[in-house]
This record gives sequence, C-alpha cells and structure tokens, in this order.
Amino acid sequence: MADLRDSLRARAADLGFTVCRFASAAEPWSAGERLAHFVEAGRHGDMGWMETTLERRAHPTAMWTDARTAIVLGLNYGPDHDPLPELADRSAGYISVYARGDDYHEVIKGRLKTLAGQVAARLGAEVKVFVDTAPLMEKPLAQRAGLGWQGKHTNLLSRDHGNWLFLGVILTAAEIEPDAPETDHCGSCTACLTACPTNAFPAPFQLDARRCLSYLTIEHAGPWPIEFRALTGGRIYGCDDCLAVCPWNKFAEASREARLTAREALVSPRLADLAALDDPAFRALFSKSPIKRIGRDRFVRNVLYAIGNSGDAGLVETAERLLDDPSPLVRGAAVWALSRLLEGEMFAALCEAKLAREEDEAVCTEWTRASPSPSGEGG
Repeated sequence: MADLRDSLRARAADLGFTVCRFASAAEPWSAGERLAHFVEAGRHGDMGWMETTLERRAHPTAMWTDARTAIVLGLNYGPDHDPLPELADRSAGYISVYARGDDYHEVIKGRLKTLAGQVAARLGAEVKVFVDTAPLMEKPLAQRAGLGWQGKHTNLLSRDHGNWLFLGVILTAAEIEPDAPETDHCGSCTACLTACPTNAFPAPFQLDARRCLSYLTIEHAGPWPIEFRALTGGRIYGCDDCLAVCPWNKFAEASREARLTAREALVSPRLADLAALDDPAFRALFSKSPIKRIGRDRFVRNVLYAIGNSGDAGLVETAERLLDDPSPLVRGAAVWALSRLLEGEMFAALCEAKLAREEDEAVCTEWTRASPSPSGEGG
C-alpha cells in the first residue's frame, strides 16, 4: 500500500500537481450538516443549484454509493506578489488572481483523468473525476486528506502553500490507506474576517455568500443591492482580500504552472477599455478564461460599478455611451455609475433627457434609486 501511494504521488507530481494525498470517502462527517444550515439560512443567495443538489452534496457516498477513497490533488496558483496594492489604481479593474490565466478547470481536468486511468488500471476499480463542477464538497475532503484546513474565511488554507491551491478529486471504489487529516491552525488570528470589504462573515468559519464580492461579481445575475456597489471598489471579477491578508501566505511560493500565469491584459486592465467590449470582443479577450462564463453583460455591469467608484471624471463619457446599451442590466449600471461621477443637477438633467427620449425601465429604476435625496445625498 505504501508503494502504491508513493507511486501515485510521484505520478501526480510528474503531471504538475503540487500535492497528492488520500482520505476515506466513506466515513461519516459533519460537513453535510453545516452545508444544510448554510442553505436553510438562505446564505447561498441565487445559487439554486446548491439547494437542488443538497442531498447528493451532503456526503461523497450520497452522490456515488461505491465511493471508498478520495485521492485529493492540489495545484499551487500562488501569485508572485501581493495583489492587493493594485486596488489603489481606481481607473483600473481588479481581477481575482485565480482568473488571470487559463481556466483552472481545463488545466486540471485532463491531468486528473490521466491519473485516474492509471488508478483504475492498477487497482481494477472504478474511478470518477471531479473539478469543482459536480455536487462534491472538495474542501472538507481536502482537510480530511491533510492538504490543509478550512480557515475562518471558509477557504482551504495550507501551512505550505497559504491560500493558493486549486483542488481536484478522484473518487475510487478501491480502499487506499488514508493520510492523517489536518487540524485548524488559525489560532486567534482574524485578519481574513476584518479584511472583508462587505462584512460577509457573520462569524468565524461562516460565510454569507449574499454579501461576498466573489458571489456578487460572478454568481449574481441581476443588479446588485445598492449597499454593496460602493464597497466593491475596482473589483470586477472575484475578490482576494480575505485570502491575500492571511499570515500563512509567508510560506507560499509563486506558481510554476505556465497556463496559470497571469495574462498581461488581465492585470490592472483599464476600465474604459473593458467598458467598450461588445460580445465578440469580450469572448476574444477572455478566451480559455473562467471569466467568459459570466457573459459580457454581467461583466460590463461589474465594470460600470467600478467606474462609479473610480472618481475619474474622464470616465463619464464612457458610462454615458452605455446608457444606450442593448442590455438593460448594463444600462441600469451605467445610470448608477453616472450618479457617482456627476454632480446632482448634471446627473438629473442627463437622466431626464434620456427618459424624454424613451421609457426605459432599467434607467427609470436606477435613476429612482440613485437620484439625490431631499438631504442632497445620492442613493
């Protein structure tokens, strides 16, 4: 068994994985109960798939009754610098570190299938491969396998790699001796909790996704609640604040995976350039990127919220052009951006002129929300 595990670890390293460990997929755990409480509290927001797959997601054997062992793989995607100072450039957009290179699903999946095929051939047992797209709770499995632990920000945290590990899992019907699980090493530190721009953590080890900027920029389909728009700053896809401030990152190393290297065009991209993207240009810029999944309209919505937070009067014309965008989501976000960049009278005159030309529900709704109140303060 030791030879088998050493052989699989060596093959995983050859395939580019940073770490490979083993856990029981059949033993009971409390992760399913915690997930049920999360969904019952409505903290999953618009992610209805979490509710519809809750029973299958509760435990690996609820999805596949024959699962006995989880082979958990980690791939380091650590940045070569602290990304948070980039937020100071208010005329640029901030894209989460994980999304600056190729889509990690595509980077990992083929390698997992290669390794899984060797497991099946050697053990004569059925295998299944997972990369964050099936109802499987990878982070509890990773903690059980000893890759790291779920920190107070609920993300996997490693003593060797900090916060920067992509996960992949191979489930097999074969019995393989498990590794020792990892325990919590957060101690009294609360850096991740206090760093969150939107106070998305009701308590340590708990997340309310409805307040999370990663959820809002990626998963939420409609206009954002007003209270979170100014808090996003320049974050247009994802958020790294709770990850990047963790003291355990002092042991992390920059990723050596070429396909995960940040594309130059996705590090501090100019908001004006991003706002000008039509659908073909959006698809071309984000080819092989996870960003392409959210679509052009949702992405430009995020860009316009960042434009509204930029304080850059030079972006007024950019936002004004998008008042005539075919997407009501984009038009509404343009109204909010202009409400932040223009003085009250100028903003009111602009919106009245727009409404005089046509009855636009998206513009009307956002104008009502953003119009100056009797006290003279914008919405």
